[in-house]
Amino acid sequence: MAATRSARARKAAAEGGALATVTIDVGADDSFVYRIACAQCTTAASARATGRTERRPWSTYRPGADNGYLAAMDRWTFHLTERHPDQDAPCLAYLEAARQRLHERREQD
Repeated sequence: MAATRSARARKAAAEGGALATVTIDVGADDSFVYRIACAQCTTAASARATGRTERRPWSTYRPGADNGYLAAMDRWTFHLTERHPDQDAPCLAYLEAARQRLHERREQD
């Protein structure tokens, strides 16, 4: 039996650790789109219509098709190691595998 969206979100949040806030949307192609946000970090987001700049939580979501579980968790793992090196999370056990996947993607480009 396939896991529900909420079960997948709970699993991803548990893997992401204390700073991770996970939501899962359904993409146009009916695939799951993972968004892992940082509870501490924000980024400047420009509101095009008004020209204002607002602060919103840092997130793993990127425009395009590469927002599946592994891609989002890899970006989250890199964020944790770069911005929060003192934080511990289960996903950090897969840091070397995430680096290998990044290296392989860069070689393909």
